[in-house]
Formats: sequence, structure tokens, C-alpha cells
Amino acid sequence: MLSTSFLSLVLFAALGLGVAGLSIHELANSTETSSIRAPIRKLVRHEKLKDLVVHDQAHAKALVHRGTGGKSLSEDAQVAGAAIANLVTTYIASMNVGSPATTYDVIVDTGSSNTWVGSGTPFRFTRTTRNLSESMFVQYGSGFVVGFEVIDQVSFGGPLTIPNQEIGVATASQGFAGVDGIVGLGPTDLTEGTVQGQDTIPTVTDNLFALGIIPAPVISVSFAPTNLTFDVNGELVFGGVDTSKFIGTLSVFRITSSSPANAFFGIDASFSFGGTTILPLSPGIVDTGTTLILLATQAFSAYTKRSGAVPDGATGLLRLTPAQFAALPSLNVIVGGVTFTLTPDAQRWPQQLNTAIGGSTSFVYLIVNTLGSPEGQGLDFILGQFFLERFYSVFDSTGFVGLAPTVFTNATVNN
Repeated sequence: MLSTSFLSLVLFAALGLGVAGLSIHELANSTETSSIRAPIRKLVRHEKLKDLVVHDQAHAKALVHRGTGGKSLSEDAQVAGAAIANLVTTYIASMNVGSPATTYDVIVDTGSSNTWVGSGTPFRFTRTTRNLSESMFVQYGSGFVVGFEVIDQVSFGGPLTIPNQEIGVATASQGFAGVDGIVGLGPTDLTEGTVQGQDTIPTVTDNLFALGIIPAPVISVSFAPTNLTFDVNGELVFGGVDTSKFIGTLSVFRITSSSPANAFFGIDASFSFGGTTILPLSPGIVDTGTTLILLATQAFSAYTKRSGAVPDGATGLLRLTPAQFAALPSLNVIVGGVTFTLTPDAQRWPQQLNTAIGGSTSFVYLIVNTLGSPEGQGLDFILGQFFLERFYSVFDSTGFVGLAPTVFTNATVNN
């Protein structure tokens, strides 16, 4: 059963929820028909898996750059000097644009906020399209997009439609082979400076909420672990929460006040591993656009030492023998006094994909890696797809992140 009362479940456990009172009220009183579900598919680019670490680190660098105010074309061009790798693993939703509609496969990204299409399937003008004749440019760690803005009708396969959503149309892009664009689900401020003549661009979530189509500016994301190449294994819910997708309590945390993590869906967390704190309370982000779990260099060094793993030159990941893996401790992420435990299997790269990343079936590879920057930079960790495949996540644009355990939290799926 679909329920949208997630914030009320933890009203007394969360910190200072008065600011989000309207969202709590509307979520608690909305119904299943006021939410929009969209299935999510996982795309694994086998030919690009060897670029996995390079991609995530470049993506992280671009996030930090953008979160600290690097938003103009000239400033963003500085990031282009970083190694750019095509997308490796990503989550895809189908988005319908225009009337008659064209369906585009778009990346579900909470780390950016512009929605655009045209990198694969060409954009088609229809009777609902209005060309704004304004240029757009967005730099990502995985590439960039250049194009122009239109206003058009957008939907996600359900009966509810945004009649006038501003989106970008790509005239050139890099790093998005195999997909048609992005649905940006991050905070609205991330669109600042991306479109000529406009301050910010209302996101899909903004417009759904403003039109009264959803009861609150909230999205919920459910992923299930999968090793298949293109598998329907998740669900995106606009304006609500699917309580059947998690177990126990859904905990809600205020977005961190630390910059640049506060420009995204950032939280304050500490990490412990084998009974030792490897990262004290620090700001970081929850991001669907990152594959791995990335830690600041000091924390990653402590994790490496305690795990007994060694860097693997062929894959860029840490490597263990099966005997070492058998002794691997759990990695605990502590947020607001709540512990989210990553079991040894949750830290493991899927065994059946070992050779796809250039590895050996004789070793175990780990999905915890380095952020590439030291602690104290205002963004000291990223919880990417491997974390989100173990925990249900909720992103509230009024300034909160929700997390809950699922049936996959303690499952063994990667051996």
C-alpha cells in the first residue's frame, strides 16, 4: 500500500522538523492517487566498467565545484580538464515529452537539477512545444550538455502530466552514450547560471508540487540490488513514500549546514569500521548519480588498512582474498544517532562482474573507494548507488533526507 506519512512516522525522532511542518501535514493527509510512480531500470555499461573509479571521482569533483559556486560556462570549463568517463552504471526512468509524446530514457539524478533530453533519441517538436530560444550549458563529472531551452508537456507514464515544464534540448553532449538525457531531481538552486537570462529553473518536482499534483516536494527512491545489464529493479515516487518498500522505521534528517554538501541532499554522518571511527562527524551527500561509496582520503586510508585490502591496478578498486573477505567487518554509517550498517556483502563488488571490470574471479573487490580529497572540505563522503540498493531513500526539497532499511539491507546477493 502506498502511504505518504513518512515524516509523521519519525516526527518526534527527527531534529527540528517545524520548518517542514507543511510537508509533514500534506504528506500525512495525501492519498495514493496524489503520488506518481515511475519504474527505474539499472543500466550497466559493461564496456565502460573499467572506468568506474575514474568516473565517480570526476563526478565527485564536479559536484564539489558546482556546490561551491562554479556555475558559469567559463568556470565549469575548468572541470572539463578532469578525466571524463562515459556513464558506467546508472538508473534510468522513462519520461514522455510533447503531444504526441516521445519517450526518452533519462538518468535519475539527485545530484543535479536540470532536466534535458536529446543526447540519444532526437528531440521532436510537437504542438505543445514552445522554444524559449535561450542557451543552456551544464557540466557534469561524466561529461557536459550544450543546447537550448523549451517549455513542453512532460509525464512519467501515468495520467498526471506537467503541461508546461521547462527542459533543455541537447545540441551537443559528451558522456551520455546509451541514454537520452537527465531528469534532475536535486535542489532547485543547482540550476542557477545554467540557462542564459534565467536565475533558476523550476524542477520537475517543483512544478508537480506547485500544480497540486503531488502533496509535497518529495521524491522517494527504491532500488534493489541487481547484476543484470538492464533490469527493472526500482521505483521512483513523486510526492509520496511506498511503505511496502522498506522495513522498520524511516528516519528523517535535516540537510547539513556545511558547504558545499548543503547545496545537494547532504547529511552529517560518521563512519565506523571494525570498532574504529574512520571518519568523525562530517558532511557528505546521498547521490543517485554516483555508483560507489566514496570517502575522504584519510578515512579511505583507515578503511584500507583495517580491511587488509590492497589497491588493484587493473580495476582501481580495493582487492581482498576470499579468506580476508571472510573476516571483513561491517561498515557503519551513523546519522543523527541512527546506524545504517553495510554488511560485508554490501561492501562487495558483484562477483559475476569481476571480469567485466578487468578483475579476477579469484579475488573479492570492494565498492568503497576514495573521494580524492582530504577531510574538512565540506563534502567528505558520497553514498552512491551501492548504498541506495540497501536502504530506502527519501529526498525532501524543504531540506530533509529520509533513510530506512529494506529487505535487501542484510541480504547476500553479490557472491
